[in-house]
Amino acid sequence: MTPEEIQEVVNGLGLPKFTGKQLVDWIYSKRVASFEAMSNLSKKTREMLAEQFEVGLYAPLKVQTSSDGTKKYLFPAGDRTVEAAYIPDKERATLCVSTQVGCQMDCLFCATGKQGFEKNLTSAEIMNQILSLPEFDTLTNIVFMGMGEPLNNYDNLMRSLSILTQEWALGWSPTRITVSTCGVIPNLKRFLEESKCNLAISMHSPFHDERLKLMPIEKNYPIKEVIHLVKQHDWHGQRRLSFEYIVFKDLNDTKDHIKEMARLLGSLRCRVNLIRYHNVPGIPLKSPDNNTMTYFRDALNDKGIIATIRASRGQDIDAACGLLSTKAK
Repeated sequence: MTPEEIQEVVNGLGLPKFTGKQLVDWIYSKRVASFEAMSNLSKKTREMLAEQFEVGLYAPLKVQTSSDGTKKYLFPAGDRTVEAAYIPDKERATLCVSTQVGCQMDCLFCATGKQGFEKNLTSAEIMNQILSLPEFDTLTNIVFMGMGEPLNNYDNLMRSLSILTQEWALGWSPTRITVSTCGVIPNLKRFLEESKCNLAISMHSPFHDERLKLMPIEKNYPIKEVIHLVKQHDWHGQRRLSFEYIVFKDLNDTKDHIKEMARLLGSLRCRVNLIRYHNVPGIPLKSPDNNTMTYFRDALNDKGIIATIRASRGQDIDAACGLLSTKAK
């Protein structure tokens, strides 16, 4: 709830007006999990609130730790569960957050898509992955790149971003937050207008027919139209734009792909993140070798496109890109 919504609850219960500010402080600053822990509220007030409401913070049900230090947490989400990945890296610590249980996009290469779509997470279930994280105080960045397509759960995504960035809650800079999307154009347009957070777009191929085989969304929202839309936005401030590109062996790693990517992106101020494909059982795609990844990066840089290779993290616990899934868990 926002402070205004919490104040409405306080007024409706006939509690002192200042109780609203106390509740906001306990929930968002102190991150307590129960009304009983709110020690400056009277016992009667705490009991009244507990009878009708819940704080909404739930500890993770399970944690797996990778050999590289990445941790994958399993969180409750109503009658379902959802995964989030905590990725520490020197002075940075990033949390990869989910917005849905499963996913509607059905991308060929993604384990989450193979799970199918089960539900949109509420803003409370999204925020619980963040606020209930044991390592919360170490976080420097949040990426909405976990399970689901964030822009298909737009309202709950935006409420979560508001909680993260508003001074009454966490007060984070929007530039510490990145939202990833396959390119749902109607909500992408809204996101560009209504948020200042960073944007990452899943490309994976610059060619229509090939991308369509990998990503069914290409049928309704071609990558060319997605790029045309983002070119209308001013990217010369602090807000960052990146394109995610999973490299598949002998599929999307040729000189023609580099040439077409350079043509599409042109002078657009952006970065391309190259991601090595992580094998998913039953999917006939293969991971490239290191030489291919290096060649692809260097060739893009030679074309004037800033490209980097994203280090694979948490692969041994199925926490790496495209591996999150709560199917049969």
